[in-house]
Amino acid sequence: MAEIVQQRVEDRIPELEQLERIGLFTQNEVKTIIKRATAMEYKLRRREVNKENFLQYIQFEINILELVKKRRAHINYRFKKDDIEFPIINRINQTFTRATGKWKDDVQLWLSHVAFCKKWSTRGKLSKLFSSMLAIHADKPSLWIIAAKCELEEMNSSESARHLFLRALRFHPGNKKLYQEYFRMELLHCEKLRKEKVLLKQAKMDIGEYKFSPDILGGKLAMVVYKDATAKIKEAEFVISLLNITSIFDFTQDLQKFILKDLQTNFLKDSVTWDFLAKKELEATEVEKGLRTAKDRALEVIQKEMKCCQIYEKGLENINSEHMWNCYVTFCMGRVKRKTNIQDLKNKRIEILLGVLQRAHDSSFLKEDYYQKWAQILHSSGDVEGAAIKAMAVTQRYSQSVSAWTMALQMLIQLEKVDNGQLFQDALAHIDPKESLPVWQLQVQWSVANQNPEETEAIFKRGVLSLVSSVAMEMKDSYVAWSYATGGYKKMRKTFTSLQENRPLSKHFFTNMIKIEKEQVCPKINNLRNLYERVLEEFGVSDEDLWLEYIQEEMGPLGQPQNCGKIHWRAMKFLEGESVERFISKYTLMQTGHL
Repeated sequence: MAEIVQQRVEDRIPELEQLERIGLFTQNEVKTIIKRATAMEYKLRRREVNKENFLQYIQFEINILELVKKRRAHINYRFKKDDIEFPIINRINQTFTRATGKWKDDVQLWLSHVAFCKKWSTRGKLSKLFSSMLAIHADKPSLWIIAAKCELEEMNSSESARHLFLRALRFHPGNKKLYQEYFRMELLHCEKLRKEKVLLKQAKMDIGEYKFSPDILGGKLAMVVYKDATAKIKEAEFVISLLNITSIFDFTQDLQKFILKDLQTNFLKDSVTWDFLAKKELEATEVEKGLRTAKDRALEVIQKEMKCCQIYEKGLENINSEHMWNCYVTFCMGRVKRKTNIQDLKNKRIEILLGVLQRAHDSSFLKEDYYQKWAQILHSSGDVEGAAIKAMAVTQRYSQSVSAWTMALQMLIQLEKVDNGQLFQDALAHIDPKESLPVWQLQVQWSVANQNPEETEAIFKRGVLSLVSSVAMEMKDSYVAWSYATGGYKKMRKTFTSLQENRPLSKHFFTNMIKIEKEQVCPKINNLRNLYERVLEEFGVSDEDLWLEYIQEEMGPLGQPQNCGKIHWRAMKFLEGESVERFISKYTLMQTGHL
């Protein structure tokens, strides 16, 4: 091993001598490089090597390259690159090759090698590097795309990029992303040829027998890709994605017309098609800003939006589905949200939206999320009764949805339309008890604000008896806090005493009580001890912080420091697992004044 390391270090000597001779590095810096390189070479020659050693070595070499580059720029010296940079670059490439050979599954390592080759202009190695990588990771479409893009952009070879895409599609025949990027590549290739033709024509150069094929310049290769792709992937969304790609290029009008016609012919049973066609109608007819008045322009906008609505209506005739209605409603809501100073335009948009929402509701295809927005629009328009009706409508349509009931209850509380607690009982009767906590919380909030204390306390008492742990614990916490706020310390103590033996119990239930006890004018240490003993009975096995707080309390002005030893002994006995080690560590810090 020593002979190999020595040989590797000696191979560096010519480049280091050049660095010292031309003044890029000093003699001491060269010695330091040799010393560090030797240490790293030994690490790489061990029987058991790890990836970090390779990465550190590579980073060390890259740092040298970066430093050489900066110092060259500083003294404006551009010579001897073959003798200095190239050996370092070759050494890095060899190290990357060794690393990827050992850790073949590490995609990031492969990509790091690719990034290095791109940055340091070793593009001649890229094709071989991608071939090796794809031979192992042929199951990853993203790597095929990266390789093809690199061939097109870095190597300037559309033929190699095309070949890679075709190979990738043999491994992944139905991959959308591959087809999209292949389609884009053919259009980029076509654009490049068109630009070359223009430049050659401007330069008046004689290109001999070479001719630019009109079919290729017109995007026929992209058309072939499109037909192959849509034969395998028959989805409107995919077709639209290809159409959006063509819209980036200014020479694809014929191709866009072909794709649009295909979409309108073969994908009319997909709501995505109608949504796209409606929005395209709006985008294709932008309102011109001439000398006309704002009202004239607003009228034209309304006409264009009505055309969009007509397309959605045609879509509903073909597909009466929830997704189709959702597309329609989303479009109308988007138009309502657009800012305008023309009140007639605002009113018309709201009128259209309310009509669509009502029809979607009547068809039982309106999404749950839209009911709240519907009620809000009615409320903002002054129709409070209508808002309340729509808030209740969602509970009928989605009677088992917690979010639907929560939204409806919040809206009705805001509108002051909750006359009694029956509505909350209806909600609890329909939804899953395990998800009922938000409804209980809303009921308590409403009762505190609108009912007398006896009725509110009755709700708390029902809540603490819930069989759902999360509900019972939350209601106990809230019950204690409410008792303190309404009846003071004595009522709170009475409430706490009645609840502390009824499981399940939360840690917060006790710690909040301890906090309130400490806030009293004359805190009683016996009450605090009882609370700590009770909470430790429930949570003392795994919570070391509770024991530490108890010890700190005894060390305080109200406590007796002589009790700390007993509490420490009990903590060591009761705590289990890692809690013991954490307790010992924190207790030591507390004794030294660092906690």
